[in-house]
Amino acid sequence: MTDHYIEDKTNKVEVNVEGMDGKVNFDDLKSGGFIKQKQKDLFTVRLRCPGGRLTTDKLVEISKIAKKYSKEGVIHLSYRQSLEILYVDYNDFSAIVADLEAIGQKVASCGPRVRVPTACGGCEYNPNGLSDTQGLAKMVDDKFFGTPTPHKFKTCFSGCPIDCSRTKEMDLGFQGVVDPKWVEPLCTGCTICEQACKEGAIVADPETGQPIFDREKCIFCGDCIRACPTEAWVPLRHGQTVRVGGKHGRHPMEAIEVCTFLPEERIAAVIEKSIEWYNTHGNRYERIGSALQRVGVKSYMDFMGDLLDDSIKSTGELTD
Repeated sequence: MTDHYIEDKTNKVEVNVEGMDGKVNFDDLKSGGFIKQKQKDLFTVRLRCPGGRLTTDKLVEISKIAKKYSKEGVIHLSYRQSLEILYVDYNDFSAIVADLEAIGQKVASCGPRVRVPTACGGCEYNPNGLSDTQGLAKMVDDKFFGTPTPHKFKTCFSGCPIDCSRTKEMDLGFQGVVDPKWVEPLCTGCTICEQACKEGAIVADPETGQPIFDREKCIFCGDCIRACPTEAWVPLRHGQTVRVGGKHGRHPMEAIEVCTFLPEERIAAVIEKSIEWYNTHGNRYERIGSALQRVGVKSYMDFMGDLLDDSIKSTGELTD
């Protein structure tokens, strides 16, 4: 049954796109990145833009293609960093896909599978960035995009605790963090680190000016490291805070934090095992967060094993 707002009351159309020849349901088209609009015969074509990044040359070529096939000549920037060409007639599907392929641009997909990852700018140019979010998004897109799952599975990467990519609202989110260490001989007691710390995790000793560090209040943003003029604050380690089970929409759910300092080299393995757990325990059309609520977080953590271990001694020294 189709939405009563859609002017075209039929639920099937004739298409001729790779992997979709003949009569295809609207839902099948949406899974392939072709989303039915309310206007008869017209669709939105969603493009695959991992991390929201495109070269200027490709952006110009996409604009030309949109001008050619969009009946209104418009592009929409989606909330998940995709470009969407609006008002495309389904009779033009084969032609628009061919033109997009000619410039190396792929069509995205919807439905129950791993979606295109989103990411902030990361450490490439953002002073707050603590990890290569764009590189990680590309890795996920290359390795995991389109992997079947019980429902949609969204991943994202934030470069720092400002969390622009909203890891708390994703099925699996990664946020860059840095563990600060104070090197006493280099400290002049200038108190700049106290002023830089917005969390109250650093308080200057009233007599010496040297920092008193409360690690429990630290959110591992690295502001103290960037602010210190004598490099008395240094990175002990970099890593990723990992959150699983979040979603927005009609029934939002906040993700569960399952690791604070995941080494970057483990990210691919964590994604792969999380998908494996989800495919084993998730019901059809059930997001991973709901599966975690139903089955229990312990099941997930037991399945992940040592992958999510981020042990550190209270002295601030890494364990073996």
